[in-house]
Amino acid sequence: MKNLVIVESPSKSKTIEKYLGQDYKVLSSKGHIRDLATTGKFGLGVDLEDKFKPNYILMKGKSKLVSELKKEASSSDNVILATDPDREGEAISWHLKETLGLKDDNYGRVVFNEITEPAIKEAFKSPRKIDMQLVHSQESRRILDRIIGFRLSRLMQSKTDGKSAGRVQSVALKIIVDREREIEAFVPEQYFTIEADFKDFKAELKKYQGKDIEIKSKVEADEILNKLSNAFNIENVEKKLKNKQSKLPFTTSTLTQMASNRLNYPASKTMMIAQKLYEGINIGSETVGLISYMRTDSIRLSDLFVNDTKKYIAANYGKEYVGYAKTSKKTENVQDAHEAIRPTSINRTPESIKKYLSPEEYKLYSLIYIRTLSSLMADAKVEATTVDLENKGYLFKANGQVYVFDGYLKVYKDYEDTEDAILPDFANYKSKVIICNKIDKFEHFTEPKPRFTEAKLIAELERLGIGRPSTYAKIISVLKERKYVTIKDKKFYPTDTGIKVTDKLQEFFSSLINVHYTASMEEDLDKIAEGNLVWYELLDKFYKDFEPLLNVAFKEMQKDAPEETGEICPECGKPLVIRKGKYGKFTACSNYPECKYIKKEEKQIIEICDCPKCGHKIIEKKTKKGKIFYGCNNYPKCTYALWDKPTGEVCPKCGELIVEKKDKKYCPNCDKDTKKK
Repeated sequence: MKNLVIVESPSKSKTIEKYLGQDYKVLSSKGHIRDLATTGKFGLGVDLEDKFKPNYILMKGKSKLVSELKKEASSSDNVILATDPDREGEAISWHLKETLGLKDDNYGRVVFNEITEPAIKEAFKSPRKIDMQLVHSQESRRILDRIIGFRLSRLMQSKTDGKSAGRVQSVALKIIVDREREIEAFVPEQYFTIEADFKDFKAELKKYQGKDIEIKSKVEADEILNKLSNAFNIENVEKKLKNKQSKLPFTTSTLTQMASNRLNYPASKTMMIAQKLYEGINIGSETVGLISYMRTDSIRLSDLFVNDTKKYIAANYGKEYVGYAKTSKKTENVQDAHEAIRPTSINRTPESIKKYLSPEEYKLYSLIYIRTLSSLMADAKVEATTVDLENKGYLFKANGQVYVFDGYLKVYKDYEDTEDAILPDFANYKSKVIICNKIDKFEHFTEPKPRFTEAKLIAELERLGIGRPSTYAKIISVLKERKYVTIKDKKFYPTDTGIKVTDKLQEFFSSLINVHYTASMEEDLDKIAEGNLVWYELLDKFYKDFEPLLNVAFKEMQKDAPEETGEICPECGKPLVIRKGKYGKFTACSNYPECKYIKKEEKQIIEICDCPKCGHKIIEKKTKKGKIFYGCNNYPKCTYALWDKPTGEVCPKCGELIVEKKDKKYCPNCDKDTKKK
């Protein structure tokens, strides 16, 4: 029997084919093959009058691939759709089924959380049919994003310098802008602390006559200091043995946060590396996926992995280090069919495969491996000591802790601050009185909440229920690309454009572009996936709320005044301003349309080499759409042109200019690659 298996990524197709054997041929769809058309009302590709029926078309460049898949499918006895184990993957499988014309009796859908031989073979034992509830959830998200993206973006482009707006993107931007305004409005308040410095430790003033104390001024602090003596009464010494729990295994959110903090990786880089580790790395004897699926919000670990890891811990660290699988209190919106991000084998230590990984892959794999291993190790044990010291009715406290059992910190100590803070043994003090060396006051000022880093923004989005594991990196990338934010010292600062776009959206769309509505929409998308909400009813309700607001905004939103250049129009004497056009910004008269003057920009001519046809110069040029090419400056008399940059060298075979692309030189006529020297 001939079986065709279709996966998303070409990089994992050969590995899976090897696992399945000669009866299986594995090909890749290279991601999505179809997307919404840009036809119909507003170019949405959706029939707004017929229950939001989507109009799908093949994506650009996918025709040849789809023809090949159709040919293979028609000659196969069975087709197995093995795209990623999430809603996006489910939708891709459905698009493949529809496009390839697969029937219910000759196709199956399989999902697996890791690309290892046991996991693949186990998944293929129990194929199922496509889950249309998951597909409708993904479709709804796509249609929502298309409606908001197309309609709001057009509004922003016509009224502001902004290039786009989005359902989640604009809320994330609002969070950054709101924080910036909190910081700008913050007024620091002065306060003081008082600290007693003893020979072996320090104690801080906490209470006066049993009540918490706040010291607001230097005068208050000095008054207290004048009352105190250097003799303190030991009121109470309390020792407690506390457990310090290990961290939960990684979700997408916590992995991107930790990689940002510890490795200085932006979220996009973390996810790119994680994708490679998931899809498979050649480790000498085999190509195997090193981690489980990296888009997840679950902290669950499979029973098989937990049992194997416990045995590993007992064998390598001792039975006393064996812990238990943690559970999370968070249950809302968690797709718990997934697992946490973990190594596919606990026996595949980072050091054992280091030589097969790039430095960046090794660092991220090590982070995932150590986090998962430590999550199943025993709690650390800390002896915490608190000492109360009394002086003239003022109570000072000193705290110390000593790790009496390292537990999970045996492997995780490099990722966590775990220093001992040792206090003296007060049981040895014969007197109940202890003398300090000095008592000082310290001035402080309250500080606003800090600006968001990538890690903190992702944590905030997750906390608020905005976005999903697959979207965090994309949200941040869009904000950067649109120049709505800049990054200084790893922190987000909203740009003037970002602030203007946010203010305009809040003026007209505050009921929709807000944290509560966006989080509620995510919950509704989950309900669709669970079969508890009809997808087109959700879209209908949204559209009836959205479209009237949009119509008002198009009519009433004030357009940003164009920026004046300080120059005067030579034709009518009015100020020149910077305007936006289809191909970028240009300088024109503010008196348009009465005056249609446009300033001709001086073009910088970049000469590359001599033209092989006429002897004039090959220069860098741009098409109307801004794409760079290289052509003769003797145009139109000489029409010689190239897309890739010429090196100035001439092909000895045909006399054509040799061009350079990426790391290779080649002749565009002979297509003969020559190594770059």
